[in-house]
Amino acid sequence: MSAPAPARTGAARVLARCDELAAVSASPHGIERTHLTPEHARADELAAGWMGRAGLGTRRDAAGNLWGRLEGREPGLPALVLGSHLDTVADAGRYDGVLGVLSAVEVAERLRGRAGQLPFALEVVAFSDEEGTRFATALTGSRAVAGQWDEDWWERADADGVTVREAALAFGLEPARVGEAARRPEELVGYLELHIEQGPHLEAADRALGVVTSIAGARRFTGRVTGEARHAGGTPYPRRRDALVAAAEVVLAVERLAVELGGIATVGRLQAFPGGVNVVPGLVELTLDVRAEHDALRDELVERIARHGERTCRARGTAFELVETHAAPGVTCEPALSASIAAGIAAATGDAAPPRLWSRAGHDAMALAAITPVAMLFVRCEDGISHAPGEAVTAADVAAGVDALEAAVLDVAARRAAPPRP
Repeated sequence: MSAPAPARTGAARVLARCDELAAVSASPHGIERTHLTPEHARADELAAGWMGRAGLGTRRDAAGNLWGRLEGREPGLPALVLGSHLDTVADAGRYDGVLGVLSAVEVAERLRGRAGQLPFALEVVAFSDEEGTRFATALTGSRAVAGQWDEDWWERADADGVTVREAALAFGLEPARVGEAARRPEELVGYLELHIEQGPHLEAADRALGVVTSIAGARRFTGRVTGEARHAGGTPYPRRRDALVAAAEVVLAVERLAVELGGIATVGRLQAFPGGVNVVPGLVELTLDVRAEHDALRDELVERIARHGERTCRARGTAFELVETHAAPGVTCEPALSASIAAGIAAATGDAAPPRLWSRAGHDAMALAAITPVAMLFVRCEDGISHAPGEAVTAADVAAGVDALEAAVLDVAARRAAPPRP
């Protein structure tokens, strides 16, 4: 039997490492790795070992991000950064974020013998808190790198009452030094991120890879509908101030308004209090996530939802309140780096006109865009499923993605080495 092609061997290694990381979980029933936990530390330990075997020098920064570096043709050059994140949502899939980090490590290993020819250093990063699952803070690792750390985050608490500050100290970080995680623009050439699509568009087009044109900016809120808790049997309907019925109308309106405006809005959690089977709910707490291709459309959708919620709840004798917990502006991927991604896809697959699509999901590239040009490569995922155990990719698509990322790095190098046009 002939030996497998190097590309397929690399894909098999990437997928095997994804499986190994999937076993690092706080839950016995699925994958759960959140920020500043023992699982975070174990995942970093594994990733650092793989980076070291690829020839990268490793370090953890003051915000908990893991970095590996391969010097270019001379020490100290600005870096082209490849990466993604290793943290997860609860009951996660095994490829969201992870595939990007491990594909970057694979590319670095392939380029190790040619690093002396690169006009930049090559760095791989595993960001620490993209999802924001534990503390309801998203992109904190990458935002720290971009110099956008918010001091208020230190006092955010998880479900057990542990604050970010307390968790950071227990993890071995020094909160007072978090500013040291920030990178200067002159230190960086750009940032490339490979990621599963988390949507069905590539699969529908029967294409393995795509070029990301932009990343939707997200706004997230906690909401409250306040009514009056009363006896379910003894309170006539005209006297009821039922917070759950009012909230149900708001939830239906959220979907309708999003469809009308062409945005995306999701109520991910809805909880009624006091929760008795024979009690009219007096309070409902909910979450709201709003996205759109452009920030102006997203913000208009937020305003319409807020106005409709206030009117609906007032009519039912209840009160509606939204409090913003997260906001990230949309980002347009940099044309020159995106051209290198497209060239990489063409080299890997022969597809000279790969699909171009905007990302409905947020990514660490959004934060890095504040300090350096960014571009992204999407890999097809089965049925568009993500943030769930059903996440699935094929070895062939992963092989193509790694090949494309490697070719994109070499294209960036060729463009930087080329003499400027007169």
